[in-house]
Amino acid sequence: MHSPDLLEVWSEAEIVPISALEHYAYCPRQCALIHIEQVYEENVYTLRGAALHERVDEVERLTEEGVVLEYALPLWSVRLGLMGRADVVGFLSDGTPYPIEYKSGKRKVKYHDDVQLCAQAMCLEAMLQRAVPKGAIYYHASRRRREVAFTSELRALTEQVIQETRAMLLSGRTPPPVNDARCRDCSLIQLCMPEVIARLQREQTP
Repeated sequence: MHSPDLLEVWSEAEIVPISALEHYAYCPRQCALIHIEQVYEENVYTLRGAALHERVDEVERLTEEGVVLEYALPLWSVRLGLMGRADVVGFLSDGTPYPIEYKSGKRKVKYHDDVQLCAQAMCLEAMLQRAVPKGAIYYHASRRRREVAFTSELRALTEQVIQETRAMLLSGRTPPPVNDARCRDCSLIQLCMPEVIARLQREQTP
């Protein structure tokens, strides 16, 4: 679903999926493999995440303690050239939107999660003309929530990630592997082959 104005400002290729921001902020190569090369493999973490999001998406609207919860809400920003959807958006008693992103893991500060949530907030601000000062990430494994304040620093970082993600997607080029601690739990490790490529690079270095 696009905003009618989105395609008047951006070409289809220039519109960045909000989900791509999390992938890019975590690892640009992972983002390219998924969004440029269209490859994806499941592991225990992605399967847990998919199952969790299926449950979240089953309900469209609930009201809890006076807070209206909208599920799977479509999002976009014409200024930023973004589109996607929010897992859940709570609307507080004064109408302030409060985006909530569900993750399958344990509570831990991860800046790529914060970037994804901040992008959702910036879309909500553009769509509803309401300030969105904070949101939350709910970690299913630990049943704990971490609140995220959308500071000027996080907003600037998010805009930078949007620009870098768009540039990479438009280039059509997949970056080389990083071969570090991020690779261990990545579902694409067998396709990415970070250790093999790193070894070949070392062997080719004079």
